[in-house]
Amino acid sequence: MRTRSGVATLAGVALASTCFLASPTPASAAGPCGSGYNRIGVYAIPQSGPKVGSLEVYYNAGNGKNCALAYGIGPDYYGKSTYKDVAIRRAGGSGGWVSNQGYFTYYAGPVYLSAQGTCIDLAGYMGGTERYVWNVHCG
Repeated sequence: MRTRSGVATLAGVALASTCFLASPTPASAAGPCGSGYNRIGVYAIPQSGPKVGSLEVYYNAGNGKNCALAYGIGPDYYGKSTYKDVAIRRAGGSGGWVSNQGYFTYYAGPVYLSAQGTCIDLAGYMGGTERYVWNVHCG
C-alpha cells in the first residue's frame, strides 16, 4: 500500500509541476503586419513551377485594412538580398497599386490598404517570376 501511495503522490506532483511550467501565448501577439491582423490568404510565387516565394495577405477587422507581404523561399531568395516586390489595390484598379519594391533580404512589405467592403488584387514578384491574384478577399 505504501508504494501505491508514493507513486500516486509523485504522479500528482509531476502533473502539478507541468501545469506551472506551461506559459500561455499572449492573446495580442503581433504578426508581421502588427497586432489585430489575421492571415487570410497565402499564394505561391509563381503560380506553377518551382516555388521561389510566398505572397501573403492579412486583414484587420478592427480597422478594415488589408496587409500584404512577399517572402523569399529557399537559399536563393530567403536570407539573400534579391529584388522583391509586393503590391495591393482595390479590385478593378480603383486607387492604384500600393507597393514596396527593392532589394530585400527576407521579404517585401508590409503594404497596407483600406478596402473594407470591397475585393482586392494582389501582386508579388521574385526571382524573375510574378504572381497576380485578382478580385479576392471581398468584404
